[in-house]
Amino acid sequence: MKKSLLIIFALVLVSGYFIYQKLNPPKLPSYLVEAVGRIDGDLINLNTKYPARVKSIKVNTGDEVKKGEIIAKLDSKEFNDKLNSLEYEIKAKNNELNVTIAKINNLIKKASDNYKIKQNELEALKYEINSLKLIIAQDKKDEKRIYSLVKRKLAKHHELELATLKTKTDINKLKALNLKQESLKKGLNIAKKDLDTAIAQKENIKALKNSILALKSKKSELQTIINELTLKSPIDGYVDSKVANVGEVIGAGMSVATLINPSSFYLKIYVDEINNGKIKIGNKAEIFLDSYPNKPILAKVTKIAKKAEFTPKDVAVRSDRITRVYEVHLKPLKQNKLLKLGLPAIGVVLIGNGKLPKSLKEIPEL
Repeated sequence: MKKSLLIIFALVLVSGYFIYQKLNPPKLPSYLVEAVGRIDGDLINLNTKYPARVKSIKVNTGDEVKKGEIIAKLDSKEFNDKLNSLEYEIKAKNNELNVTIAKINNLIKKASDNYKIKQNELEALKYEINSLKLIIAQDKKDEKRIYSLVKRKLAKHHELELATLKTKTDINKLKALNLKQESLKKGLNIAKKDLDTAIAQKENIKALKNSILALKSKKSELQTIINELTLKSPIDGYVDSKVANVGEVIGAGMSVATLINPSSFYLKIYVDEINNGKIKIGNKAEIFLDSYPNKPILAKVTKIAKKAEFTPKDVAVRSDRITRVYEVHLKPLKQNKLLKLGLPAIGVVLIGNGKLPKSLKEIPEL
């Protein structure tokens, strides 16, 4: 009987303790603010700039990726055909350029050779004219000397006639050479114009080269577009979702996959109007995951919404009477592999003199 009474008494004490605990829950220290929320982060949409067909996708949802790693390869028949057409056009222009260079160089060589020949002929004629002038000068001296001898009866009149004839003949030769010189000068001018015309045709070579450069520039731009059809990860992170499938045709700006950078993770909590005024940017904070109640993740307040909003359905607050809350972001000080997008967590913010808890057991449950 006594044993039964003792058991009943013990049960009453235990029940009384739990009732007391229920009616008098521990209160959160005034220097702490506690709220629940979910892990959020910045999603990166891996979009294509150009319409194309998905040729291959190298990753699946949840896969870890490294910066620069190939995520997907797209293919565009239109761009490939344009590239092949440009390559053919560039090859044809190069052949045309080689033929044009050979043709113009040959024209320049012929014109240059002809110009040099005319120069040499004119130079040789000058020497011939100068020599003939000297001969004529001597002819005139001889004629004058013979005339003096004939006058003194020391030479025959026939000798004077021969001397006079020679002078006239040489003078006529000089006139002919002068006419030839004028003709050669005209020929030299024509040869110079032909040479200048041949040299001027080098502009055709320059135009062809510029045309080839323009085609190569177009090819380079097109090759850049084709290269951009290979989509690479811009971050070290993981695949949040795979949007497109192999074989699908997607338009410009459409997404192939969404990635997330773990370093962008933060806990999004909602704080009531009463506590919001106490929280400041830079306040120390901690994040607790349900699976690791004794492993606080050090964080700090990085954002406080300026406008209040109605309490989201999945957010708990201390009082049902409070319907307007402020969004607050708690950013981990270091990247943590335990954090996952959408994971529920508890945030604790230090707003006064005190210490952050080491475990969830140190603070009351929400």
